[in-house]
Amino acid sequence: MRDASTAEGRPDHHVVLSGPERDELSAHARELTRTPPALVDDGKWLAAAEGLAAAVPLRVRRAVRRFQHDPGEDGVLLLSNLWLDPGALPPTPARPGAVEREATLPAATQVLIAMCLGELVAYQNEKGGALVQNVVPVRGQEESQSNAGSELLAMHTENAFHPHRPDYVMLMCLRNDHENRAALQTGPLRRALPHLPAAVRDALRRPRFVTEAPPSFSASGAKDLHHAVLNGSPDNPDIIVDFHATRALDAEGRRALDALREQLVAAERKFVLATGDLAVLDNRVTLHGRSEFVPRYDGRDRWLHRTFVHLDARRSLGARVGDSQVIE
Repeated sequence: MRDASTAEGRPDHHVVLSGPERDELSAHARELTRTPPALVDDGKWLAAAEGLAAAVPLRVRRAVRRFQHDPGEDGVLLLSNLWLDPGALPPTPARPGAVEREATLPAATQVLIAMCLGELVAYQNEKGGALVQNVVPVRGQEESQSNAGSELLAMHTENAFHPHRPDYVMLMCLRNDHENRAALQTGPLRRALPHLPAAVRDALRRPRFVTEAPPSFSASGAKDLHHAVLNGSPDNPDIIVDFHATRALDAEGRRALDALREQLVAAERKFVLATGDLAVLDNRVTLHGRSEFVPRYDGRDRWLHRTFVHLDARRSLGARVGDSQVIE
C-alpha cells in the first residue's frame, strides 16, 4: 500500500494569484458588493456578476478552463492569495443553516470564479437554496456527518443520492480552526483506480448499491438512489459514493466497496486551507471529507464558503422553477 503521508501538499492544478491579479479580482468583487440590490441570490445581481466574470484575471480563467478540460489525478484546483482581510471578517456564524445572502467581498469573489467554471446551482432542501453557504461548526452537532460537524467527516460524493448532484464543489477558506488542524481530505479516484483488481472494478460498475437521502431531502419526497459506484469510461470513470450513506446490496458489493475505500484512503490528499484559499473539487472523480478539529464557539472558528456548480444547467431544467437556479 502507498504511503499516504507523502500525499499532502498541493494538487496538480494550483495557482497563486500575484498581487496585481489579486487586486484586479478584488476590484471587480468590490464593484459587485455595491451593485444593487447587493444580494447573492437576486437575478439582477447575478446578471451583473455574469458580466463581470469575463473580467476575472486571464491566468485564473485559463486555469479554470484547463481544470475543466482535465482535472488531473487529484481532481482539485487550488487558487491561493485571494483578497480577504482577516481583520475585517465578522465573527464566524454559529447558527444552524447559516448562509451568505448579502454580497460580501468573499461571496462576490467566489461567485465570480464560479461563473468562470459553469452555472451556479443550489438545492431547496439544503440551506434554503442559498447559492453561497457557510460551512461552520454548530454547537451540539459536533458528531454530525454534515457541514455543521467537527468530528471526522467521511469521504463522499457531494449529494451522492441526488440525480442532479453538483459537477463541482467550491470551498473558500475565510478562516481555519484555532489550531490549524482541520484539513480538507480528498479521495482521488484516478490515483486509486489502478490499484483496484478487475473483479472489484466490475462489481463497482453494477447497480448493486443504494445511497440514502438525508432527512432534509427525504422528508420532501426524495428517494434513495439505486446505482453503480463507477460509471462511464472503464479507464476513466466517474464515481458516486458516500461512505456514510451508501450500502451494498450483496456480499460481493460489500467487499468491492471495502476495497475501494481502502485504496481511496491510501491515495488520500490533505489540504489545510488558509485564509484566501479556494479549493474547487471535481465532484465526479474526487471524493472529499474533513479531518476532525475542536471548535471553541468564540466567533473565531473555522469558516468556509461553499458553492455548487453545474457545467450544463439544462440537465436540471425539469427540476427547477422558471429561471431559478434552485433545484427542488
